[in-house]
Amino acid sequence: MAIEYATLGGGCFWCTEAVFKDVIGVVSVESGYTGGQVENPTYRQVCSGETGHAEAIRIGFDPEQVSYGDILDISFATHDPTQLNRQGNDIGTQYRSVIFPATPEQEQEARAAIQRAQANHEQPVVTTIEPPATWYPAEAYHQDYWDGEGRQNLYCMAVIPPKLQKLRKSFANRTKSLQQ
Repeated sequence: MAIEYATLGGGCFWCTEAVFKDVIGVVSVESGYTGGQVENPTYRQVCSGETGHAEAIRIGFDPEQVSYGDILDISFATHDPTQLNRQGNDIGTQYRSVIFPATPEQEQEARAAIQRAQANHEQPVVTTIEPPATWYPAEAYHQDYWDGEGRQNLYCMAVIPPKLQKLRKSFANRTKSLQQ
């Protein structure tokens, strides 16, 4: 199995990570930072909004089970790509809706996915496509957050279950939890 990677941001990485961990064909999801100017940024630095990084996830997936286009469609269905530099109460460029394609083929698919997403929204989709940038994994306590302390975090409890409901409603045939 050849693993491919998708790197994208759609708000808080705790919330986006939880969605993709339930997608059939996804073999890994790592929270991290990319697209900024500071080497080895910390969570505190990124949260300041001064490093230019996005909170992002790097999704390892088996393209024989789920396509890059499907990954993008799931992302657009589970976050609001019409909000500029924010998702709900998370405000700042670090929470931007962004795709970091790794290849020209991924960039072409990202453009097509934005067009598909625009067809589902009255407001303009503001998701940007940015060039690949250095990936910095987030600190260990951010990884697998929903599966750990996230279910005791009130913010996560308010944001993640609705995202998972959207996933399971729109992509029931793609979710691990509904196939068990």
